[in-house]
Amino acid sequence: MDILAILAGMATGIVLGLFGSGGSIIALPALLYLLDVAPKSAIAMSLGVVAITATLTAFDHWRRGNVVVRVALVFGLFGVMGTFVGARLGLLTPVVIQLGLFALVMYAAAWRMLKPAKLIPASPVAASADGVVATGSGTAAFSSCHDFFSPCMGHIALHGIGVGVLTGLVGVGGGFLIVPALVLLSGIPMKQAVGTSLAIVAAKSYAGFAGYMGGVPIDYALMGAFTAVTVVGSFVGTRLAGYVSQATLKKAFAWFLVVVASYILLKSVIGEALA
Repeated sequence: MDILAILAGMATGIVLGLFGSGGSIIALPALLYLLDVAPKSAIAMSLGVVAITATLTAFDHWRRGNVVVRVALVFGLFGVMGTFVGARLGLLTPVVIQLGLFALVMYAAAWRMLKPAKLIPASPVAASADGVVATGSGTAAFSSCHDFFSPCMGHIALHGIGVGVLTGLVGVGGGFLIVPALVLLSGIPMKQAVGTSLAIVAAKSYAGFAGYMGGVPIDYALMGAFTAVTVVGSFVGTRLAGYVSQATLKKAFAWFLVVVASYILLKSVIGEALA
C-alpha cells in the first residue's frame, strides 16, 4: 500500500473510534480510488475491514461498561438478517446504482452531523457526532428496554432490519443511523450508544461480508493489510475521544463527506452514465 492508502486506513479507524460510525464511508472510497479495487469487491472488502475493526473497538468499550448487551443482541440479530439480504441484493444491483446510493448515504450522514443538536430526556452526557444531546435525569425509555418483548425492543428490531438492508446493499456499517436510533428509541446514554453501535456494526458487517463471499473476488492480503492499519487507527480514535472537540471535528468530517460524495457522483455515477 502507498502512503495515501495507509493514511486512509488510519483515518477509517480513527473515525470509528471517535464516533462509533463512519468507517465504511472512508474505507470504500479508499479501496475504490486509492487501491484500484473493483467496485463490488471494494464494497465487500470494506465490510470485512469494518467488521474486524469494530469488533476490537467494541470489545474495548465493553471492558469499560459502554455496551448494552441486550440492545446489541436485538438490534444486531435483526440487523444481521437484513444485512445478509441486502448483500445478496447487492450482487444483483448495477454498480452505478450502488455507488449512487452510497453517495446519497454520505450526504445524509453529513446533513445529520451539520444539523443543530436535538435535546432528548436521558442521562446527562455530551453531544454526539450524530447531532443528539441527552439532558436531564430521566431514564424511563432506557428502563423500558429491559424487557426483550417490550414495544421499545420491537422498534429497535424494525430499525435493525432497515439499517441492515442498507448496510448490505451499499457497504456502510450504518453507525450514523444506529447511534441516534439507540438514544432516541431506548434512551441509552450517548457513551453507551457509541459502544453498543460498534458491536452492532461489527455483527452486521460480518453478515454483509458473508453475503458477498463467493459472489465477488476478494484480495484477502490487501484487506488484511488495510485492516491492520485501520485497527491501529481505531484505538487512536478511542483514546482521542476524550481530548478532541467533537463539535469541531464532526463539522470538518461532514464537509469532507460532502466532497467525497460529490466526487463519487461525478466520477463513478454521472461519468459512467455519460460514457
